[in-house]
Amino acid sequence: MREARAEGKDNVDSTVPFDPGQSLDETVFAVFDVETTGLSPTYGHRICEVGCLRVRNGVELSRFESLVDPRRSISPGAFRVNRITADMLRGAPTFDQIAAPLLQLMEGSVLVAHNAPFDLGFLAVELEMARLPRPENPVVDSLALTRRTYRLARNSLSAVVAALGVEGRPTHRAMCDVWATWGVLERVIEELGHRRGISTVGQLIQFQGGPVPYPPAQDVTLPPTIAEALAKGECVQMRYVDARGRETERLVRPLRVTARGDVLYLIAHCYQRGERRTFRLDRVVEMGLA
Repeated sequence: MREARAEGKDNVDSTVPFDPGQSLDETVFAVFDVETTGLSPTYGHRICEVGCLRVRNGVELSRFESLVDPRRSISPGAFRVNRITADMLRGAPTFDQIAAPLLQLMEGSVLVAHNAPFDLGFLAVELEMARLPRPENPVVDSLALTRRTYRLARNSLSAVVAALGVEGRPTHRAMCDVWATWGVLERVIEELGHRRGISTVGQLIQFQGGPVPYPPAQDVTLPPTIAEALAKGECVQMRYVDARGRETERLVRPLRVTARGDVLYLIAHCYQRGERRTFRLDRVVEMGLA
């Protein structure tokens, strides 16, 4: 069995209750990211990699990362993004085998993720399947924070990292994206401290729009770009892999998202064809508001 990697320097204390007045400098954050076989656990997709970094006041306390055997294939769109192959997952532990060290790293912390509802949705389903309780920690969403702090053309993790000049480069692999997310959060905290005097966890969570709950079990968390385009009636530029494996650039105006079996589809007006088209969301490699 392939070994999961865990490193630690601190003693975790899960008995300390959350204090919204706690200073951000004193707060332990558990920054995490999951790579998945597709867009939604509602349609049977699973976690195939996880990374988590425990930090306080800019100092790493411990970390955990592991590939995860999802017991299913990776969708074409997900593979084009994370480049995780079946061979890489052969011999990897299943989620229930790595859940204990992951949950231990999260204990007594504030969870952080970029587009947190997506990661939380997959985490909740995996823990339910493993018959383990999900962490009820407070959650900070770096996506929500960057949207409220800056006026960026795009808010994907890679776009935010580039716009803010954060060190490192997200690669859609769990630990690399964890480090990028942590860099973004540090930059946002610094900005909000200077501009708005935000210095406590409670103030930070209030500024992002309030607590981030786990998505309902049957809720589908859409990619934020599509959700925003649908809400505003805007267009999306996307890279799409067709059934023959060919990758093309498409400018589309999303109309709605529907499901057939275990696959999500985007119904959109395609400007390349000049007509309404249907696109499998698991074949979308990259997208951004046009």
